[in-house]
Amino acid sequence: MDLKFNSSRKYISITVPSKTQAMSPHIKSIDDIVVLGINLSRFNKLTQFFICVAGVLVFYLIYGYIQELIFSVEGFKPYGWYLTLVQFAFYSIFGLIELQLIQDKRRRIPGKTYMIIAFLTVGTMGLSNTSLGYLNYPTQVIFKCCKLIPVMLGGVFIQGKHYNVADVCAALCMSLGLIWFTLADSTVAPNFNLTGVILISLALCADAVIGNVQEKAMKLHNASNSEMVLYSYSIGFVYILLGLTCTSGLGPAVTFCSKDPVRTYGYAFLFSLTGYFGISFVLALIKIFGALFAVTGMYGLVC
Repeated sequence: MDLKFNSSRKYISITVPSKTQAMSPHIKSIDDIVVLGINLSRFNKLTQFFICVAGVLVFYLIYGYIQELIFSVEGFKPYGWYLTLVQFAFYSIFGLIELQLIQDKRRRIPGKTYMIIAFLTVGTMGLSNTSLGYLNYPTQVIFKCCKLIPVMLGGVFIQGKHYNVADVCAALCMSLGLIWFTLADSTVAPNFNLTGVILISLALCADAVIGNVQEKAMKLHNASNSEMVLYSYSIGFVYILLGLTCTSGLGPAVTFCSKDPVRTYGYAFLFSLTGYFGISFVLALIKIFGALFAVTGMYGLVC
């Protein structure tokens, strides 16, 4: 701002700099959407959609394969929460590294919001991982195919969104179609263990809420994907660590994994790496198109 005083005429001239002049070169434009170093803001919406969907498809297919591979390790099934702890630790490290590589490192979303998001994240990922100790992978996929419905309900109650009859019918038809497609394989034998069903159902409820909370927070505060991942997963790591410590579940898990660290921690690293890449594209979809659209694209392809 440039102030000029003229003593004879007694007026003040105020010159307001342009947007490009006012914005620090170290702060990104509020419209920038960067995923793994790719600035999606340079592309149109259709190109953004295909890039994000391709990222979700590739990385979550690998993610699901490695998840099933980890639980095929003999004796690993009781340690789903420990796997989530290790996963959250890797996510936090990856998020910190990515945040250091971008120019704007400010935390935009309030800490209280991150505490809520972290709690929901712990619920959805921890319960989902633990459910595989009771359910086989195809059964878990069947339940995840129904995620569209609770996400719509979350959008109504959390963000005040309104969906017409066509949207509701489309979500129902897509959920039923994905279930039918999964069951069409004659080799699929669903295992509806009651404990596993309860765990995966609770995970879906938390997952439905978190997508809407993330969408609302990211659009309101214009937070980056790396910021969202770093703070939500690092806080979630503390939650899980406290829980495992209080329930004496940390020691046995560490002892078991130390017997074969290459397989257990090696799988966990690849599992976390592909999951981190996948969640980065999911967050971009949420920020650009909304939670329901992101879930539709994600599960429509991965399931």
